[in-house]
Amino acid sequence: MKTILEDIKTGQFKRIYLLYGEETYLLRQYRDRLKNALSNPENTMNTSFFSGKDIDPAKLIDLSETLPFFAERRCIFVGQSGFFKKSPEALTAYVEEIPETTCFVFTETEVDRRSKLYKQVKKYGRAAEFQRQREDVLIQWILGRLKKEGKKITCPVMEQFLGRTGNDMELIDRELEKLLSYTMDREVIGAEDVDAVCIAPVSSKIFEMVDAIAGKQQKRALELYNDLLTLKESPMRILFLVTRQFQNLMQLKELTEKGYDYKYMAEKVGVPEFAVRKYIGQARKFTAAQLLEAVRSGVQAEEDIKTGQIAERLAVELFLIRYSA
Repeated sequence: MKTILEDIKTGQFKRIYLLYGEETYLLRQYRDRLKNALSNPENTMNTSFFSGKDIDPAKLIDLSETLPFFAERRCIFVGQSGFFKKSPEALTAYVEEIPETTCFVFTETEVDRRSKLYKQVKKYGRAAEFQRQREDVLIQWILGRLKKEGKKITCPVMEQFLGRTGNDMELIDRELEKLLSYTMDREVIGAEDVDAVCIAPVSSKIFEMVDAIAGKQQKRALELYNDLLTLKESPMRILFLVTRQFQNLMQLKELTEKGYDYKYMAEKVGVPEFAVRKYIGQARKFTAAQLLEAVRSGVQAEEDIKTGQIAERLAVELFLIRYSA
C-alpha cells in the first residue's frame, strides 16, 4: 500500500497494478486514489471498466494497444475477473509488453499467488494485498473519525461497537455514520446509542445463543433461534454457525491453557483479536468435554439432516433443547 501511495506522490506509475484481499473498503479506497491520479475524472474516453468472469482477455489486449485520445495514458480497470486463478495465457504473456501509454488496475477478492499472472504482475507491476486490519489500527481509525466530528467514546462502548461490527471496515464506516447522525447534538457516544442504532449481526446472536445454552436459559436460546429464522437465516446455516462457535471455544480453551497470547490465538482460530477476550470468557462456562460433545453433536445433526433422517428445523431445536436443559 505504501508503494502505491509513493507512485501517486511521485507520478511514476507502473503499467499494471493488482489490488486484492478481503478488506474491500480499503481496496476500493486505493483503487479510487489510483483512478483519480492516473486520469482526469471528466475524461471518460480513455478510461474503461470491466467486471465479472466473462471478460475476454483478447478484448483487453486490443484496448490496451489503442492509443489514448488527447491524454497521457489509457486506463483499464478490471474487477473480479478470476484471471489470477486460471491465468489466461495471452494476457499473462502480454504483461511484459504493455505499452507505456496504458495502465491496468485489477481488483480481486481472491488470488492464487502461485499463478503465472500473479507472478508477472509482481515482476512488472505492483501487487498489494488488503487484509482485515488489527484491532489497534481499527480503534485509531475510528477515534480519528470521531475526533473530526467532535465526538468521544469510552473503551467499553468502543468494544461494544466493535462487537457489533467485527473488523469489516465497510460495516464500521456505515454503522459509524448512523451513530454520528443519531448523536448529532451530543459529545459522548454511549452504550445506549450503540444499542439503538447499530444492527446486531448474526454472529452476535449466535454468541448470545451459546451464552443462553451455557446459562441453561432454554427459552432465551429458542427465542434467538426464532429471531434468526425471522431474519431468513436457514436452520442449516444456524446449526453450522453454532457448531463452529463451539469449535472456536474448544480451540481457545486449549490455547489459553497453553499460555498463548490473544494475537496468536486470534490468528490460529480465525477470529478478530478484540473478540478473543469475550470468547475466552464464554469458553470458561464449559468444560473441554462439554465443548467436544457439542461439536460432535452438531456435526452428527448436520449429517442426519443431509441424509433425510430428520427435518432441519426440528434438528436444530432438539440440539438447542438438549444443551440448554
